Amino acid sequence: MLAYLLTGCASAGGRTVATPSVDKADAAMEERVQLTDLVGSWSGRNRLWLMPGDPVRESETRASVTSAAHGAVVSLTYSWDYEGQPQEGVLMLRNHPAAAKVEVVWLDSWHTGNEFMLFAGDADHEGLVAVRGSYAAPPGPDWGWRIVLDADDADALQILMCNITPEGEEALAVDARYIRVAEKS
Repeated sequence: MLAYLLTGCASAGGRTVATPSVDKADAAMEERVQLTDLVGSWSGRNRLWLMPGDPVRESETRASVTSAAHGAVVSLTYSWDYEGQPQEGVLMLRNHPAAAKVEVVWLDSWHTGNEFMLFAGDADHEGLVAVRGSYAAPPGPDWGWRIVLDADDADALQILMCNITPEGEEALAVDARYIRVAEKS
């Protein structure tokens, strides 16, 4: 399973947001899973929290990871459901390996209302990818959203998504865990 160091980010509901240990990243950079290692089909469970203290909503999830432009872009498409209604989304990741930076465009039928959400962040400090973006929440200030993709090996993938209040408080919103689906020959 994925190894984590708790960061102390907790919601009012008592869910602690875990992010990968920095020690894990320092252990063996050359052995670290790369985004392109994740190409293939995935299956797992999606856990969703609407508000701190609310019960978790669980569903099956499937994902597919593809690569383009010699690995400069990785696309992760996924499906899940909310209250029996099918949902789907895509994360497009552009990797800048020399700068250890990554840019992400996210679109999800439920979370973003089919609007693009832009993210930027690090490619290897808080897991495989750790990015942050923001979204408008009128009439108040913008809120933040953080996405962390992590993989201890090329056969297990976890996606964490956290909602961030204007005051900087994080609450775990999505915890999706996948295992690689064996390709049929």
